Amino acid sequence: MKNYFIRKYQSPDYSLWNEFVATAKNATFLFHRDFMEYHSDRFQDFSLLIFDENQNLKAILPANKVDDIVFSHQGLTYGGLVLNQKTKMQEVIEITFNLLRFLYENEISTLNLKQLPSFYAKFPSEEMEYLSFILNAKLVRRDTLSVIAMHTDFLFTKGRIEGIRKGKENNLICKEEASFESFWNEILIPNLKQKHRAKPVHSLDEITFLKSKFPNNIRQFNVYKENEIVAGTTIFESNSVVHSQYISGNSNKNELGSLDFLHNYLIHEVFPKKDFFDFGISNENHGKNINHGLLFWKESFGARTIVQNFYEIETKNYSLLENVLI
Repeated sequence: MKNYFIRKYQSPDYSLWNEFVATAKNATFLFHRDFMEYHSDRFQDFSLLIFDENQNLKAILPANKVDDIVFSHQGLTYGGLVLNQKTKMQEVIEITFNLLRFLYENEISTLNLKQLPSFYAKFPSEEMEYLSFILNAKLVRRDTLSVIAMHTDFLFTKGRIEGIRKGKENNLICKEEASFESFWNEILIPNLKQKHRAKPVHSLDEITFLKSKFPNNIRQFNVYKENEIVAGTTIFESNSVVHSQYISGNSNKNELGSLDFLHNYLIHEVFPKKDFFDFGISNENHGKNINHGLLFWKESFGARTIVQNFYEIETKNYSLLENVLI
């Protein structure tokens, strides 16, 4: 088993980290330090860099620490071990062995991995799915994402087609906007407060800041009727995937067909060349329940299910990787 040198991320590693993210096979802009650090005050960062014996950076782990547990960063939608596209299975075994041993020797009892959904990766990247099995990892959560494979013959149901027709009859207009203010203040915040007694994960200032750092990845699309905003969605765009981070409409959304009209516009006119359109999860109760109405709406666009796994790995089990290869 080869030895790897592992150390915590420090601010001088900013460029090294981001350059690795840019060429990794299983990373998106969410792993860029500018995105990770907008909420650095909420988390004790424990991100790691993993080097081979020749000082080459071979992997990174976006992470934070709570007591004696290291989490695949809790401030991100997904995470996991980030790898170079040239990294082969044997190397991943060795890297993971060294990573878990490092954590164990530093009195970390558990590594919680929040896996990157497979369709976000540029190249096949499910090594940790296999190694989690070898390590006797506990599957602690599994979410269901509703995803359109854009290059298939997906079909909208009659209900969605009817909604699009309503949107046209109501003379709705879709626009991309540089500002999030009207969507946040007039649609999103009031809806979340009324329906769920909740707030958006990102404040208006935070999403505006992130937009300034990632102008090509974070985009806002609003729907208007007679110059009045009636609906909108905030898009997180990566290389091959478009994700609706926030979706919300006013109380007349069903009568106006605003959200159907908007997503038809996004799917067929703005992003038809993307590989996947990700509506995100419909789960509640840590993955154990599904909001049926939300799932129905997403699937009626032709979206189908891909899962995201969450694993709990005891670091003391690193020795189980020693005899995998025979």
